[in-house]
Amino acid sequence: MTQPPQQPTGPAGGPYYGPPPAGYYGPPPGYPAYLPPPPALSPAGVPLADFGSRLLAAIIDGAIAAGVSLVAVFPVVLAFVFTHLDDAIVTDPYTGEPDSSAFMSTFFLPLLLLELGLVVFMLLLYYVYYVEMLFRSGQTVGKKVMKIRIVPIDPTATLTRGMAAKRYLIEFVVGGFVPFFRYLDGLWQLWDKPYQQTLHDKAARTVVIKVFP
Repeated sequence: MTQPPQQPTGPAGGPYYGPPPAGYYGPPPGYPAYLPPPPALSPAGVPLADFGSRLLAAIIDGAIAAGVSLVAVFPVVLAFVFTHLDDAIVTDPYTGEPDSSAFMSTFFLPLLLLELGLVVFMLLLYYVYYVEMLFRSGQTVGKKVMKIRIVPIDPTATLTRGMAAKRYLIEFVVGGFVPFFRYLDGLWQLWDKPYQQTLHDKAARTVVIKVFP
């Protein structure tokens, strides 16, 4: 029975630094056998951010954006309901039944318009947070906490507002309307080689790197 190739060793069982024997698929030549593989690097030679750091940064950013949205939106909706609901509930003087047409015109349709306006407001709010903040420093609050940064894949380029806007459009606009797209987008980095990019990274031609103090 053929045995699998064994990891080579140096003198007296020490680390082996020579070329690997035929059929051996281990660490690259010259790399100590007892050390883990070298980290994935950006084209500029900087270590890439790992999946856990990116996930935690996204959770922090999502919590901040959702909290600001809730504080801004909830009082508006609550005030609308309290000021319009009583006027919308009227009864037909002949039948004594609720007047559905009055409810639709006085409450339901204005509420839909209000919700549409709030959606536009939230998209603008997210734009400021995820595009303008990113454009200025390459980092949102979550990325600063996790010590990671967005940079162009081209080491000679600088991050532009257009790159940040492409990331935002793919991640939040497309991801907000296409079912399950955000999950696919976020998980794409797990199998993407060699730069561990998400789909919105690929669209904007960016990578996420670690920031060292």
